[in-house]
Amino acid sequence: MNPVTTQDQREAVQQHLGDAVSKALHPPPLHTVRETHEHYNPFAVAQQQVDVAADTLKLDRATHQLLRNPEREVHVRFPVKMDNGEIDIFHGFRVQYSTARGPAKGGIRWHQDETIDTVRALSCWMTWKTAALDLPLGGGKGGVVCDPRKLSEQEKERVARGYMRAVAKSIDPNWDVPAPDVGTTPQMMAWMLDEYEVITGKRIPGLITGKPIGLGGSQGRADATGRGGCIIAREAAKAFEMPLEGKSMVVQGFGNVGSYAALIGEEMLGMKVTAVGMVDGALYNPKGIDVKALAEFSKKHGGTVVGFTGAEPFGRRSFRKSP
Repeated sequence: MNPVTTQDQREAVQQHLGDAVSKALHPPPLHTVRETHEHYNPFAVAQQQVDVAADTLKLDRATHQLLRNPEREVHVRFPVKMDNGEIDIFHGFRVQYSTARGPAKGGIRWHQDETIDTVRALSCWMTWKTAALDLPLGGGKGGVVCDPRKLSEQEKERVARGYMRAVAKSIDPNWDVPAPDVGTTPQMMAWMLDEYEVITGKRIPGLITGKPIGLGGSQGRADATGRGGCIIAREAAKAFEMPLEGKSMVVQGFGNVGSYAALIGEEMLGMKVTAVGMVDGALYNPKGIDVKALAEFSKKHGGTVVGFTGAEPFGRRSFRKSP
């Protein structure tokens, strides 16, 4: 590609990129993608975004089709002995959407409603995120269908190790690097890493990110996603000349990302958190919620915000089923 050297050329490219982003973020009505929220398919949305981008960029048919679907995906079922002595069978996924630019990169999600289409969509979006930042990585994602809130620590370890045994032949630091995501923690990454090293008989700390610091994890990894969201909000506010000091902030989800986003939103942006929503309930306080107190409460009570007295509850419903 020839370098852009004139002001007119630069403006033309900026206009072209702006139009492409606008179309990707605001595609046509999704009549063929979903009829109701219950039939919402995130991968169909991701594919439609690829279609819009391919049309805007005039991609050739083969490239378009290659970028529209995962390069490789693994479906696994593995047995786990539960605390009551019974054996349960768990279903898991690992999708390597693209390794064209480097090893697939993406988290492992534990959620009772996890689906292969969610994992496909997220691995697709990871591909574009790493490419947009010009990182030598591709896009990947994984998942296990389970509710970690209903598992004991011993059961979580067995599920983590069982999943790693099931996918071990499909991952490698030079091919696919997993990470924590919804429902998973640094401790779970440590169990998975240990299981992989037992299988291979080698010390391979580069296999997985989000590990505890003592095992080679990175400083700042725990709050990185929440902090990144706040930095984006700060820079966007600057661009729109919209001061954030004293403004209200609403957080959907209060796990690792949401809790850090709330804390950093207060500290960095000077905002006040007035509402927090989770799958099992939501809280509202127009004067502002004590985020540190809520984080401590949630940690002590298995990740829920239900029962916190520093704000008023306003409903108990699953966001997945919200209209």
